[in-house]
Amino acid sequence: MPKRIPWTIKYRPRKLADIVDQDKAKKEFTTWLRLWLSGKPDKKAALLYGPAGCGKTSLVEAAAHELGLELVEMNASDFRRKQDIEKVALIAASQRSLFAKGKIILLDEVDGISGTADRGALDAILNLIETSRYPIVMTANDPWDPRLRPLRDVSKLIGFNRLSETHVRLVLKRLCSLERIECDEEAIKMLARRSQGDLRSAINDLQSIAEGYGRVTIELVQNILGYRYREYNPFEALRNLFNAKYLWQAKAAITQTTLDYETLIQWINENIPRYYSGPEERWRAFEALSRADVYLGRIKKTGSWDLLSYVFDMAGPAIAIARRMYKYRFTKFQFPQRIKMLAQTKKMRETREGIAKALAPRLLTSRATVKSSVLPFLHVIFRVNPEYAARIALGYDLTDEMVKFLAGPKASEVLAYLHRYRRK
Repeated sequence: MPKRIPWTIKYRPRKLADIVDQDKAKKEFTTWLRLWLSGKPDKKAALLYGPAGCGKTSLVEAAAHELGLELVEMNASDFRRKQDIEKVALIAASQRSLFAKGKIILLDEVDGISGTADRGALDAILNLIETSRYPIVMTANDPWDPRLRPLRDVSKLIGFNRLSETHVRLVLKRLCSLERIECDEEAIKMLARRSQGDLRSAINDLQSIAEGYGRVTIELVQNILGYRYREYNPFEALRNLFNAKYLWQAKAAITQTTLDYETLIQWINENIPRYYSGPEERWRAFEALSRADVYLGRIKKTGSWDLLSYVFDMAGPAIAIARRMYKYRFTKFQFPQRIKMLAQTKKMRETREGIAKALAPRLLTSRATVKSSVLPFLHVIFRVNPEYAARIALGYDLTDEMVKFLAGPKASEVLAYLHRYRRK
């Protein structure tokens, strides 16, 4: 029997015009790519993010084909470790293409990298971006994980929308015509609706029914395919929560998100003032959120997970009905500033902890005492007397990062003395 070819591959877009419902993302990506090819990129890498099946990978493949570029593609299973990236991607990034005028290095699903199991992979990607002579493109469903912050800092972020039912339906009808498959209009509508914007899953569902039964009817779709569970990224979850018309919609918005419970509360807390304008609405919303936080605290303290349903009720429906009347509002939601601040200061806190760990055994005291009573004096010494500070750094074997933390604007002077002492 002939080998079955998935329609997602058989009908993969070959031109940028074939990518549906992503005009803004197409414009941003092609502008960035042409700047790269002209030698004037504003960012050395691009991070395409959005829900599954919205066309992120397809856009890169179509652009490479249309512009005559070789595509070097690695998915999450290919770059789990540092040596995997160095073995494949670094070679591809440094060598010229034999059959094309350039290359695109595509790292698919970078949010699949684990912080522990795939230790070193993130540093290898950052090194790849820094040294590559070709554009680096990454894709992710959820780019807001704190672990991915270093990648966000060096990349141009290009967001993709969840596809509309109309565009999914048009693509499915076109495939039915190309495959000469009898398809009911109602069946196509149901496939598009249950896909929730995931074009890839809709095409796979269409193919499974068409090849199994030779036709696609509403009865077959209803009997064979069940409801497809979807996870929402933070911005989709907030939009669905605050604009929910029914209570079940608000509850689904917070139970079908990629965020953990504590982070979800941070996102809601940050954006309540951005959505609700009246003081009474804000009061109702914050009151509900505070109760959700109390329940979550009790769960953590006592392990009573039967209280989780109350967390969902307070953080979902109770916040959605805080408004005085239902009206859809477009709001530009914002990343929680507290999480952003903690991510930005993480390196500083780690350095501070490293200094305390290095000094505590030598001073016969605790790390807490070093941080509260010793570090303030070291800050003064390192900024007033760089030469003596260098001797302290040498005696206690402090790293350059620790010296920079303690010396601040005087770091270059202290390091100059320190490097001089080390050479002696």
